[in-house]
Amino acid sequence: MARHYQNRIELLQGTLDLLILRTLQWGPQHGHGIGLAIRSGSAEVLKVEAGSLYPALHRLERQGWIASTWKITENQQRAKYYRLTAAGKRQLASERSRWRTLAGAIARILDPA
Repeated sequence: MARHYQNRIELLQGTLDLLILRTLQWGPQHGHGIGLAIRSGSAEVLKVEAGSLYPALHRLERQGWIASTWKITENQQRAKYYRLTAAGKRQLASERSRWRTLAGAIARILDPA
């Protein structure tokens, strides 16, 4: 079990929100699909557990950055589909800018000139 945690990459606070917003920029998706998109888009490095994903989705919905509707999935099951709102698009742009600034700062520390 200790090895499992050694190989796990912890996301910085707020990073999951950014990943969810970015995933929804490609179109509406249910929660499980969002998790799968993050996992496959990261080449299986980022695995978002339901215990982290769904509270983040609920928080983003309360903030007005995403909205949801109940629909029937391709497997004929009822699921909540999330979509990006106009406010969410603005937030995504802001978060992407902040992420690039943070990543640049960390790169400068790791590999100083």
